[in-house]
Amino acid sequence: MKIVKFLLILVCIYTASLQSLIADDAKMKKGLEIFNETAGCAGCHALKAAGAEGNVGPNLDTVDLTIESVVEMVTYGLGVMPAYGEEEILTKEEIEIVSYFVANSAGK
Repeated sequence: MKIVKFLLILVCIYTASLQSLIADDAKMKKGLEIFNETAGCAGCHALKAAGAEGNVGPNLDTVDLTIESVVEMVTYGLGVMPAYGEEEILTKEEIEIVSYFVANSAGK
């Protein structure tokens, strides 16, 4: 009986992990779409994961970013970068998703 409970727990953990991976993959795909199309980040930034070769803003392949720092920059802008949140160019959800994508792709 203990073995069955143990195996059931392992199956539950595996299932939860698999669901998380699928959700993360979907979030990365949506983040790529926002980066390249909706927000047009690729026009200014280089980022290999996005196939982006912009040279106006920082090369995101050379920096290590956190999700929180990207959310801050995207929301309020920085230098010539627009404030995508304050100017309501992107929704809060889109900012979270593109920030997740950038933070998990930058510096790689």
